[in-house]
Amino acid sequence: MIDYLVLLQRMVKIGNIELPDFSLLLAPMEDVSDPPFRALCKKHGADLMYTEFISSEGLIRDAHKSKMKLDIFDQERPVGIQIFGGDIEAMGEAAEIVEAANPDLIDINFGCPVKKVVCKGGGAAILQDIPKMVRLTERIVKSTNLPVTVKTRLGWDDKSKFIVDVAERLQDVGIKALSIHGRTRAQLYKGEADWTLIGEVKNNPRMNIPIFGNGDIDTPEKAKEYKEKYGVDGIMIGRASIGNPWVFNQIKHYLKTGEHLPEATIEQRVEAAKFHLLEEIRWKGEKLGVCEMRRHYTNYFKGYPGIKDFRQKLVTVDEHAELESVMDEIAKHYGGIPLC
Repeated sequence: MIDYLVLLQRMVKIGNIELPDFSLLLAPMEDVSDPPFRALCKKHGADLMYTEFISSEGLIRDAHKSKMKLDIFDQERPVGIQIFGGDIEAMGEAAEIVEAANPDLIDINFGCPVKKVVCKGGGAAILQDIPKMVRLTERIVKSTNLPVTVKTRLGWDDKSKFIVDVAERLQDVGIKALSIHGRTRAQLYKGEADWTLIGEVKNNPRMNIPIFGNGDIDTPEKAKEYKEKYGVDGIMIGRASIGNPWVFNQIKHYLKTGEHLPEATIEQRVEAAKFHLLEEIRWKGEKLGVCEMRRHYTNYFKGYPGIKDFRQKLVTVDEHAELESVMDEIAKHYGGIPLC
């Protein structure tokens, strides 16, 4: 008989959201993690999605670009909407707007290292003022009935890696899960992610919320190694999923069997690109959806010899049906040819 108590204990819970043991999360990525891409990753094994990060100032000013990022669909659930900003009251108001969009949770971005975000006090900038970080988090927790989670970094720089203490303080004001990128803001995305402190947070006896690690997970082997070494409740995958939504099921299969799934074939890549295109069109209409999809084709088809000519067609054709025909040509031309 199945021991349901054991299964329940193995589940990862974020508030009332139940996720499988060692959950795989799709990271919030600007200009990547839109509804079509989230649906594609969900289809290929991601357990929890996050939107692109949304400016709190943009939301309270009713900016069209910010409001459109609130769009979520049932096929991608569970999904969290991520917001950023440096003003406590604006973030609180933004959280109330987000709640009306009916996500499964609200995530606070305390990790983005990009200069244009940091200069306005958003993202990783708040790592320079931990008391404010705690006050802002508490304000959002109190402004919503949804679970609140946080994504952050180890610290501002090598001299301020206070994440073990920060994690306790954020838990104390009510967050339900914490995702940690294994770099400081000063590192940006350079060098190698250090998961040592992520492991310390997870193994801190005071912590009772799920802890997810993020940074440099790009193979099933590394996912298994870090799972066993640091004991995290799951991992958040970002750049490794771009052009490779199969990475989620590849990791799951390897963890379960110790064996690798075959690399995606050209037929599977074409199928994924078609799905992505169709979802873009359903979301934004044919004209805009076709344009939005153009930046993604390179990621699906890079590495095939002579693909440039086909790619040129993909970024100049304006009709959905014609684009599908071009992709059928790609599948026929490269069938059986391995990636370079």
